[in-house]
Amino acid sequence: MSEQFDIIAKTQYGLEDVLAAEIETIGGQDIQTTTRAVKYRGDNAVLYKSNYLLRTALRVLKPIDTFRIFNDHQLLRKAKRIPWESYFGVDDTFAIDAVTFSDIFRNSKYIALKTKDAVADRFREVYGRRPNVDIKEPHVRINVHIADKECTISLDSSGHSLDKRGYKLEQTAASINEVLASGLIALSGRHGTTPFIDPMCGSGTIAIEAALKAANIAPGTGTRFGFENWPDFDRPLWQQVKLEAKSAIRTPPSTILATDMSPGALEVATSNARRAGVLDHIVLARQDFLDSAGNNEDETIIINPPYGERLSPDEDMSEFYGEMGTRLKHFYPGAKAWILSSNLAALKMVGLRPTRKIKLYNGKLECRLCGYELYAGSREGDSQPP
Repeated sequence: MSEQFDIIAKTQYGLEDVLAAEIETIGGQDIQTTTRAVKYRGDNAVLYKSNYLLRTALRVLKPIDTFRIFNDHQLLRKAKRIPWESYFGVDDTFAIDAVTFSDIFRNSKYIALKTKDAVADRFREVYGRRPNVDIKEPHVRINVHIADKECTISLDSSGHSLDKRGYKLEQTAASINEVLASGLIALSGRHGTTPFIDPMCGSGTIAIEAALKAANIAPGTGTRFGFENWPDFDRPLWQQVKLEAKSAIRTPPSTILATDMSPGALEVATSNARRAGVLDHIVLARQDFLDSAGNNEDETIIINPPYGERLSPDEDMSEFYGEMGTRLKHFYPGAKAWILSSNLAALKMVGLRPTRKIKLYNGKLECRLCGYELYAGSREGDSQPP
């Protein structure tokens, strides 16, 4: 049996349970959710799959030491005792990312600097010289996390943020990231067997992530990861993980429709879908949602409308959100609709009773994802606000 070790997968607020469910499917054990992260155990196969297959993970970390500290001198001393030479060579480059939630250690950049000094001092003692720092494309990326007085130092097996799938070289002004888009699809409950509509598609991120999931295409396809630079990298195992994923690809069983009023947005979405390898699985069309109608009672609709963040103070999104609600109620009977917005006042004007409200963040903006069960005709309570 392969050696198991602790793994931490980072995610966005509100997607922890979604990520935990994904981790269970790839063989993670002892799964525990925390704020913006999921802890679990697994072997190298699980670590590789975590990077290659998880759609809602931002980074996958392998903790190598945890200790308590009360000042920066203790951080320097305890980080220096780690056998860094067993994790990378003196001719390799490294970078350090630090995050701190502590009244004692408040400056993450200072924490990163002290850890960098510890690594450099260790190599000087062992080899008489130190490796160089490369903050953009290091051979090894190190993560330092301080919570109060507890410091956890990890190797970043991802090497880059996993929401950067590589297909979105172009984007529109209010584009959401790939991890959030995939999380929205999972939270909607759609499993790929029913029609899907993204009626304000912008860069196409939500529709592309829906197509990738429906086609069972690994989100890490074509991406290089940090663990490939580690001394214990198992190339045959990595090839096996990728081959198994490739053999699971299928043709999506239902329609994925992406529409937008803007010809420019549709051009961007088309280019991104082509790079993602799912252009054949998405129908892209120019259409105003307020002039649209549904075709199937089993449709799932996810809308990421304008939030009004860039509007002048005298402008109001309430009327537009009300028109969205009216369009959904009268022209999409039997569908399941979801709206993501940071404009909580405008969301109240949708005029439909949400069956679910989920707190999420789009970048730094606190949002609500509201789900609506749409019915033919009117139902008591439909007009009550969220």
